[in-house]
Amino acid sequence: MDSNAKRELQSQYKEREIVGGVYLVRNMRSGKLLLEATKDLQGSRNRFEFAQKTGSCVYAKLQKDWPEYGSEAFVFEALEELPKGETQTDKEFKADIDLLKEMWLEKLSGEALY
Repeated sequence: MDSNAKRELQSQYKEREIVGGVYLVRNMRSGKLLLEATKDLQGSRNRFEFAQKTGSCVYAKLQKDWPEYGSEAFVFEALEELPKGETQTDKEFKADIDLLKEMWLEKLSGEALY
């Protein structure tokens, strides 16, 4: 790949819309839920899909259940997306996402969480 192509790819990466959010990893066999928040929702989805394909668990809280139930027992569910504001700092963005996670924890109270 020549240097112009590399620069173009880097430019596209920097200009992409950043979308964070809150998501679940649901164990379809036990019904238990892992609630997570991230500044990069698509990256988290990609990591989950890679983990499923390779059979390797990337979540410490699921280390016991992943091999017991098998990777196919888990599904990724985006609960809420939050685009990063143009003038928003990383710290402000993370605070907003953490607040979203707290709100979802309240909504899911009574559910079986990891």
